[in-house]
Amino acid sequence: MIIQKSKSRLITIIIHVLIWVVFGLAYFFQPLTWDIAVPYQFFIKNGILLTLVIIAYYANTIYLVPKFLLKNSFGGYFIIVLVFIICIVFLSTYNGYLDRWLNLPQLMDAAFHRHRAPKHHRVRTIDWDLAIIAIMALTLGIGTSITTIQKWQYDKQRHQEMEQDKISSELSFLKAQINPHFFFNTLNNIYALTLVNAETSRKAIHQLSRMMRYVLYDTQNSTTQLSQEIAFIKDYISLMQLRLTEAVKIEFTLPQTLNDIAIAPMLFLPFIENAFKHGVSTTKESFIKIEVEQQGNSLSLKVVNSIMKEQSSNLEDASGIGLNNTRRRLDLLYAGNYVLLIDENLGNETYSINLTIKIS
Repeated sequence: MIIQKSKSRLITIIIHVLIWVVFGLAYFFQPLTWDIAVPYQFFIKNGILLTLVIIAYYANTIYLVPKFLLKNSFGGYFIIVLVFIICIVFLSTYNGYLDRWLNLPQLMDAAFHRHRAPKHHRVRTIDWDLAIIAIMALTLGIGTSITTIQKWQYDKQRHQEMEQDKISSELSFLKAQINPHFFFNTLNNIYALTLVNAETSRKAIHQLSRMMRYVLYDTQNSTTQLSQEIAFIKDYISLMQLRLTEAVKIEFTLPQTLNDIAIAPMLFLPFIENAFKHGVSTTKESFIKIEVEQQGNSLSLKVVNSIMKEQSSNLEDASGIGLNNTRRRLDLLYAGNYVLLIDENLGNETYSINLTIKIS
């Protein structure tokens, strides 16, 4: 990263040097096309003016724009720039201080009129050079535009990085909340199994360890393969079935052909976990229907379960920590590309969710 920044800075410096070299060559080449012997004092003046233009450019981009213009001190900025331009133009005007110091008016007249006597000049005449004013305005304008655009791009990039860091941190926090929530419920189930059948509980512990391996190692990236997520759900359903009786009917339907795609890990589990938490009974008939469909880049999960009144005194809890966090994850990861429909039909004593995601 440091090496990359150093290379980028070096390239920027080289580009600036090349631009000023080209500008300087154009600035000095024009007098060479004149059919006169240009005195060296003329090039000294142009060299001084070019140096002042370069100083003005970097003073504007490095100090004036960040310290004044970008901090909304427009009046101070334009006053300083105006004073700067006036000073440079005053120095550069024909027969001004630089010209008189270099004795340039007489030398140039002698060069242009080498076959006749040079004209007399007024010593203190200030002839405003519109070309110098245009060059200064153009140079400062370009510098201001570049600096402003760079600052805008930097702020935008910084904002995006901060937003991305915030989203990554929030996603990690949300996933960390979902996982303990799932394992807490599962361990409760296994504890209940140990009181009934030790062999079955050992099998359940083995399944849970396999699922924990998936959660701890395979879901650390931002995405996982759909096939892995489906296998995890199968293990979860199988684990839940160990404590259920024949009164509970469970259907799990998958498409005949499953196209493996990358999805966010642990995204479907809270909906399925919610169905087992609130939709089954150890004594009464109940059901859970889970269906995964895939059409093109559209992936959908449908979960329908019965509502057990003894477990639904607070059906708002059906949204629970897991479902609330899953909604938040969907907003962060698939904003504008998902539809979540939840239907609580108390008359038919059913609760259903339908999640459809467009995977880009």
